[in-house]
Amino acid sequence: MQFKYTAINKDGGSETDTIEAGSYHEAVGVLHQKGLIPTEMNENKPKFSSSMMSRFSSVSLQDKILFVQNLSIMLKAGIPLTRGVKILSNQAKNPKMREILNVIYNEVESGKSVGEALAKYPNIFQNIFISMFKVGELSGSLDKSLEQLSIQLQREHELKSKTKGAMIYPSVVLFAILLVGVLMSIFVLPSLVGIFKDSNMQLPLMTRVVIAFVDFMSGHTFIALGIIFGVIGGGISIMRTNVGQRTFDKVLLYTPVFGEIAKKINMARFSRTMSSMLKSGTPILDSLSIAADSMGNTQYQDAIHQIAVDVRVGKSITASLLKYPHLFDYLVTQMIGVGEESGNVETILGEMAEHYESEVDDTMKNMSSIIEPVMILVIGGVVGVLAIALISPIYNLTSSAGG
Repeated sequence: MQFKYTAINKDGGSETDTIEAGSYHEAVGVLHQKGLIPTEMNENKPKFSSSMMSRFSSVSLQDKILFVQNLSIMLKAGIPLTRGVKILSNQAKNPKMREILNVIYNEVESGKSVGEALAKYPNIFQNIFISMFKVGELSGSLDKSLEQLSIQLQREHELKSKTKGAMIYPSVVLFAILLVGVLMSIFVLPSLVGIFKDSNMQLPLMTRVVIAFVDFMSGHTFIALGIIFGVIGGGISIMRTNVGQRTFDKVLLYTPVFGEIAKKINMARFSRTMSSMLKSGTPILDSLSIAADSMGNTQYQDAIHQIAVDVRVGKSITASLLKYPHLFDYLVTQMIGVGEESGNVETILGEMAEHYESEVDDTMKNMSSIIEPVMILVIGGVVGVLAIALISPIYNLTSSAGG
C-alpha cells in the first residue's frame, strides 16, 4: 500500500512525500523511525490502469542494467544510497520497477541492506544480482561491485540478443515450410492425387503414403491442425519438465554445429560470471554456486555444482574441470590452472570470457550461412520425396497410355 504523508522533520520543517507500507500503522512506525512526525497521511490509491500495469508488467534486463548503471554513477558522485534509490524510483518509466524501487527505498530507510530488499524478488533479480549488492555493501565498495554487475548484465544482454537474432532466420524458414506444406496438402495435392485414384493402377508405396496423408489433411483439416498444434504444445510442455529439459540439454551438446555453439555460450557465461563475482570480492565457493545457477544448460549446472563440492574438500578448480572434458575445453582448464598458480584467476577468467564472447559473436554473425545448407537439405528432401511420389505414377501412367 502507498501512503501520501505530510510530516514535521527533525529541523522543524514540513515535508510531503509518499511511502510504501503494509498498513497505516506500519507506515506511521516507519516515519517515526526516520525521525518524522506525521501530521497528515492518506492512502494513495493508484488509478486502475496504473495498478493493472504494475501488476502485469515485467522488469526487463535493460531496466535492471539502467538501474545498476545509474545507481553506480550516483554513488561515485557522492549521492547517498537511499537518496539515489529514491531518485531512480521517481524516474523509472516501468511501473513494476518503480514499485520495486519504492519498496527497496523504504526497506533501506528502515535499516535493511539493498541486497536484503532485492532478495524479496527472486523471480526478478538473479542470485548474482543480489550477491554482488550484498558483497559491495559489506565491503564498502558498492560502486565497484555495481561496475562489475553492469558489465555482467550488459554481456548477458548482448549474448541473449545475438542468440535470439540468429534464431529468427531458421524459425521463419521452418514456419514457412510448415505453412506451405499444410496449404499444399489441403488445396493443391488433392487434385493431383485424384488422377491416380481414378487410374486404378498399382501405385508405389511412397505415392500411397502421400495419398493417405493428403486424404487425411483435406478430409479432416481441423483434426490435422489440432494434431500439429498438439504435438508442438506437447513438445513445449515436455521441455518444461525437469526430465525433458535435461534430455534436451544433453542431446543439444552432441548435435553438430549447434552443440559447439551451446558450449561456447555456456563457457562464455561461466567465465564472465566467475570473473565478475571474484573481482567483486565474493568467496570462490559462493562464486561457483552462483555461476552454476546462471548457466542455461543443466549439464553445466550439475558439473559446476560438483566442482564446488570438490573445491570445498580442498581440490583445485583445474583438477575438477578435468573431469568434464566434454563440457570445458582443454584451453579453459589450462588457463584457469595458470590463474590459480599465479593467484590471478579473476583476470584470466575475464580474458577467457572476452575470447568466447568474441567467438560467439562471430558465429552468430555467420549463422545464416551455417544454417542455409541445412535448410536447403530439408527443403530439398521434402521436394524430392514429393517429386518421386508424384512423378513416378505419372510416368507409369503415360507409359501405359503410350503402349
